[in-house]
Amino acid sequence: MNKLEIKNPATNKVIEKLNFTEENDINSKIDNAYKTFLSWRETDAHTRASILKEWSYLINEHREELAKIITLEGGKPLKESRGEIDYARSYIDWYAEEAKRLYGRTIPSNTENKRIITQKSPVGVVGAITPWNFPAAMITRKIAPALAAGCTIICKPAVATPLTTIKLIELAHKAGVPQNAVDYIIASGKDAGRIFTEHRKIAKLTFTGSTPIGKKLIKQSADTVKNITMELGGLAPVIVHKDADIDFAVEQTIAAKFRNAGQTCVCANRIYVHKEIEELFIEKLIAKVNKLNVGNGENSDVDIGPLIDQEGVNKVIDQIKDAQNHGGILSSDLNSLQYLGGNFLKPVVISNVNNDMKVMNEETFGPIAPVMSYTKLDDVIKLANDTEFGLAAYYFTNNYQTGLYLYENLDYGVIGWNDGLPSGAHVPFGGLKESGYGREGGKEGIEPYLETKYLSVGI
Repeated sequence: MNKLEIKNPATNKVIEKLNFTEENDINSKIDNAYKTFLSWRETDAHTRASILKEWSYLINEHREELAKIITLEGGKPLKESRGEIDYARSYIDWYAEEAKRLYGRTIPSNTENKRIITQKSPVGVVGAITPWNFPAAMITRKIAPALAAGCTIICKPAVATPLTTIKLIELAHKAGVPQNAVDYIIASGKDAGRIFTEHRKIAKLTFTGSTPIGKKLIKQSADTVKNITMELGGLAPVIVHKDADIDFAVEQTIAAKFRNAGQTCVCANRIYVHKEIEELFIEKLIAKVNKLNVGNGENSDVDIGPLIDQEGVNKVIDQIKDAQNHGGILSSDLNSLQYLGGNFLKPVVISNVNNDMKVMNEETFGPIAPVMSYTKLDDVIKLANDTEFGLAAYYFTNNYQTGLYLYENLDYGVIGWNDGLPSGAHVPFGGLKESGYGREGGKEGIEPYLETKYLSVGI
């Protein structure tokens, strides 16, 4: 049987080999998850909450080990990996509490001889497919609400970064989560998607990944009418208005753009700056970007690690060359951007940008910061909204009227006003348009794992 080789993107060396899970074994895991669901759903909410809290405690105990795993298999700088572990835990802590708040209600009857009540019930067995860029946080924000709701869950981590998921699930079992209440499989996305969407005992599919794959899974789920949550691609705009605090806007744009080497679905992809401040903004942005240290994420002084693989590097280089061909001006020449070789790429600011460039129309997943100027607010709103994506958007202004106008007119599910890092376990995360549907995080994040049942009692 072929083995999956897990490579460190900083060195391209194989760090682990894993067996792929055979289809018969995947089906057995789903059957076992369903059997366990029948008892796990009866476990009282306070017990489920206590087990989740113990899981969070164990993750904190193994924080450094988990952070090193993330860095080894994903390339992320260690300081970011540690931050991701804390972020992952925050979802577990949040849903440990939400488990105890799954309230039903009493509805006034339309007749004297009836009483009507509702309750929230878990949907059943969940199939989860997660991406490589946040191997801890993307899995806990699916596992935690599923278990809190009383569901059981089978996880399919990205083949590039499965080791984090394996360790997290090992700790979940140690914390007291039943063995078959949470499990994982090692499989391609294509195989897992087919099996999850076809299997009658999978009641829900939750997916984080690209829009094209999400569309395929939606179609495949139709035959069995799955409950589905889709967190798909993004093309996040950043709008820096003329009254913004430029230094703060630069700092927050860098935070939104270059986290995980620009490999996040909410990364700043298109930067629009008012013509009056464009020159100063670009000057300050380049000065800050040039100070970012690129290298192996295991080194403590590194700000930006490698891209996940050579395919990712090639895509970014293609966008850079296309921008040059359309008149874009690079803050560094292409040779200096690739000076470390391998999967490394230095961050670059591109000025003199226009809307014909690929980088303004395609999700980048790399350390490119293209800056385009505007003069009228309504024009830049139109540009920002002129995409099939609607996941995240950012803007900077110190005028409350401008800020509220932007909020009300930007067609995005997650918006940061003077905030480049708006995500959190306590808030609903998700997109509009082709960026998906359903929400993860906040009280909204547990709802997709629940069904509402109502009872009408004649008296």
